[in-house]
Amino acid sequence: MNTFKRLLRPERLRVVPEQFSWIDHAFVRCALIDRLDARTCALYLFLVTVADAQGLSYYGSATLAKRLHLSAAELVAARAQLVELDLVAYQAPLYQVLSLGASASGRADRARLSKLGSREPSGGLVSLAEIIDRARRHA
Repeated sequence: MNTFKRLLRPERLRVVPEQFSWIDHAFVRCALIDRLDARTCALYLFLVTVADAQGLSYYGSATLAKRLHLSAAELVAARAQLVELDLVAYQAPLYQVLSLGASASGRADRARLSKLGSREPSGGLVSLAEIIDRARRHA
């Protein structure tokens, strides 16, 4: 079966943030990471890593579960949390990693992010190790 690649949410096309990191600092700065358990962080990291320049990927559920060492139920729960927090769009089998505030409706996105968490920007870089460590502490 061929999957037709298309943007699920064109208004939320992902772009490389100014700090040149595919994981936008808003993920930590706005405390989004604090709302995710370790399994959900693992799924988000995987999707960010394998997505194309538009944030699209279409790994199947069985493959994702196997690669991330998750049960089918754990994968469904992790995906639901990412969709609920508006971090990804999903329409089987297509995932789109969404922007965290660089969309055409940036003001609405910033308002949405400020409701999710209220941390002041640190201005510093955040390592992947720190993100994973924070996810483990909050699991």
